[in-house]
Amino acid sequence: MTLSIAFIGGGNMARSLIGGLASRGHKPSALHVAEPVDALRDGLQRDFGVAVYDSAAGAADGASVWLLAVKPQVMRAVCEELAPQAQSQHPLVISVAAGIGTQQLDQWLGGGQAVVRAMPNTPALLGVGITGLFANAATDTAGRERAAALLHAVGSTVWIDDESRMDAVTAVSGSGPAYVFLLAEAMTAAGIRQGLAPDAAQALVRQTLLGAATMLSRLDEPAEVLRARVTSPGGTTQAAIETFEAGGFRALVDDAIAAATERGRQLSAAHD
Repeated sequence: MTLSIAFIGGGNMARSLIGGLASRGHKPSALHVAEPVDALRDGLQRDFGVAVYDSAAGAADGASVWLLAVKPQVMRAVCEELAPQAQSQHPLVISVAAGIGTQQLDQWLGGGQAVVRAMPNTPALLGVGITGLFANAATDTAGRERAAALLHAVGSTVWIDDESRMDAVTAVSGSGPAYVFLLAEAMTAAGIRQGLAPDAAQALVRQTLLGAATMLSRLDEPAEVLRARVTSPGGTTQAAIETFEAGGFRALVDDAIAAATERGRQLSAAHD
């Protein structure tokens, strides 16, 4: 029997997950999507053949899994609207909203719910993301397996045992793509200043970052080993690395991720 999944919210992340599930053979008729925006709702039905609804209650009715993909500022209202159904259906609830904890979600849904908090990043839109997952105590092994299988549709997953560390997940991987884009901006601009044509500099940077990331993911070696391997003594790479180190590159990265983590904590507190 195909698992019935209700997507509450039909934005980019929901669309990516639906596309990933469809490509893996999940029956479109078992995917229910609640989306108030007509164009988004119609597009999902047209592109994937899923059942669409203009209300959360309609999509959630009878579904074994609810994936909450609405904006954090409306999450409480959505959950409280669904609370009577949650109490009667007891679904597995998965939230991809940033900054809202499992305890808050469970409380808004009336209590006693199996809740998994998920933090995917934007490469999930291309099926190459990674998602940090935390499950509350009411979530059993089968629930954890279901949650991981669903999020595998858009990339890898990693379980976090302490929910307080989800802010660090957000800082490292949720915000992480922006750090790489910033590095790409800086490398491209530096290459242009050294005389490269803009299109050449951009092509070199893009493929270099892709190649390095591919090596990091496919080779069973830590980053420091790979870095050392391409840093010949007295060579060009060493000159650049020494400049990074002298400029406090590691400390700057540490400070940046600490700042992002703290901001995540502040956002979480704002929803209490």
